[in-house]
Amino acid sequence: MKLIRFLHSGSYHAGVLTGGGVVPVPEVNARKGTRVPDDLLAIIRTGATAELADLAGVPAIPVTEVTPALPYDVPPKIWCIGLNYKSHAEDIQAVQPEEPGSFMKPASCMFQPGGKIQLPPPEVSADVDAEGELGVVIGKTCRFVPAEEVHKVIFGYTTTLDLTALDVLRKNPRYLTRAKSIDTFFSFGPVIVTADEVPDVDALEVITEHNGGICSRDFVRNMHTRPFELVRFHSDFFSLHPGDLISTGCPKGARIKPGDKVRARIEGVGTLEASVTQAERKTYIV
Repeated sequence: MKLIRFLHSGSYHAGVLTGGGVVPVPEVNARKGTRVPDDLLAIIRTGATAELADLAGVPAIPVTEVTPALPYDVPPKIWCIGLNYKSHAEDIQAVQPEEPGSFMKPASCMFQPGGKIQLPPPEVSADVDAEGELGVVIGKTCRFVPAEEVHKVIFGYTTTLDLTALDVLRKNPRYLTRAKSIDTFFSFGPVIVTADEVPDVDALEVITEHNGGICSRDFVRNMHTRPFELVRFHSDFFSLHPGDLISTGCPKGARIKPGDKVRARIEGVGTLEASVTQAERKTYIV
């Protein structure tokens, strides 16, 4: 099942993406007498997907008439994995860590799918890359998950775009969080594919496209730490909650500049694209 949040006729709704378009959750409830939350994060938390399995007789909205949106605006946690592919470590001349090089990102750095990446003023950063990645969406509250139980706590998968201010990071590796947290330095979605639709995660190919060409591509099986192990490993350190994201790393990032276009593409999961603009240094206090 492919779940999506979208804007239509001035309102945001959750829905199911099908071959015929987007089936809105409110329409499913009206036709089927169900009470599925019209909110993707609530659907993940309640596990209310069985009610969306039978869409016979429920009309769909053409894809061209909706605007895809972030599946939810404030994920409980956003964890990203650095240097999970050897090629990425080589690209930025860094040493690949033995254990997952994980770090968090704030929700304030997100932008809408299909929206704009706003590069910071050059005095903040003048060397930014964009990285297409596979995102794991947690579906159950859990801790200390054994390897054989990991499949039970994964709700699904999505595409992500993770950005880095490389010149900030080069100054000192301790600046990683700052280099990753600039406004518009992360997005995910617009589709979340439920785990049952992805029988072999390791066979997925993660592709980053830059201005219409392929910047990098590699298979999940070539990650230093693959998705199931990432979930198991991190559950040893803290509780995972429904809607938490783990963005699993990129083979190589695309150096971007104003006017560029970048896209993450994973067959069987989805695509996530953005255009690149230059932000102005403009003070605002609300």
